[in-house]
Amino acid sequence: MIQIGLTGWGDHPDLANPNSTARDKLLDYTAHFPIVELDSTFYAIQPERNIQRWIRETPDDFQFIVKAYQGITGHHRGELPFESEEEMYRLFIQSIKPLQEAGKLAMVLVQFPPWFDCVKEHVDEIRSICKKLKGFDIAIEFRHQSWYSTPFKMKTIAFLRELNVIHSVCDEPQAGEGSIPLVPVSTRADKVLFRLHGRNIYGWRNTSGDDKSWRTVRNLYEYDAKELKEFEAVTQKLAAETEEVFVIFNNNSGKHAAQNAKQFQRQLNITYDNLASQQLSLFEGDW
Repeated sequence: MIQIGLTGWGDHPDLANPNSTARDKLLDYTAHFPIVELDSTFYAIQPERNIQRWIRETPDDFQFIVKAYQGITGHHRGELPFESEEEMYRLFIQSIKPLQEAGKLAMVLVQFPPWFDCVKEHVDEIRSICKKLKGFDIAIEFRHQSWYSTPFKMKTIAFLRELNVIHSVCDEPQAGEGSIPLVPVSTRADKVLFRLHGRNIYGWRNTSGDDKSWRTVRNLYEYDAKELKEFEAVTQKLAAETEEVFVIFNNNSGKHAAQNAKQFQRQLNITYDNLASQQLSLFEGDW
């Protein structure tokens, strides 16, 4: 099984019904893809009413990849808006538990920042996070190159297998130590995650210091046919190692993700059943 989707559902105009409102965008999205990366959970722990609405608005087999809250992964700056770390974890778990109970939680993506390097302190931190999120399928994504350096690459893979977590395989710009190489290895027999961030090497790092403007360009990239062919080989390799491959296109600063994902789906000759049916006729022939 190869599941293809995008990061978020609200910023892909190619998928939207012209008559839809902002509240309809998830329904529009689910007419096209069976999975989505839920990144709003990174910026804020979502209230239960949001989670319950998203459960109701998606088909029975639809799956969410939930991005862990930034306070868990070390991205948050300043004081956390919680009384304690324990409260933060409790509220995050409470927030996403309904997705798991509904059978719609594919995994929790724990993405570490570029400064999270391969040292004992961080190894211990990963163990601690996995313990606190026990009971969930966890995907680990690194951003610091040291985890895949020659001395540590095989140890990193072995470590992820020891923890029984999902390896987040990434395609991203090769921009020094704050980026990782593409390492197409699954660490579990049931699931692997493949995230495609684009290859905009000049926009990958925030050299300007302006976080807002940087985020609008860091994933500005459109994959071409040759690159998508590379990903076909990677995906097939991963599919030979594990039962389900979750492929997420995150190259959406220029609204390219949806088109690239559709191209990739056609390339692999994949058709999904059990998508939302209401909007399908609106897009026949568009792809």
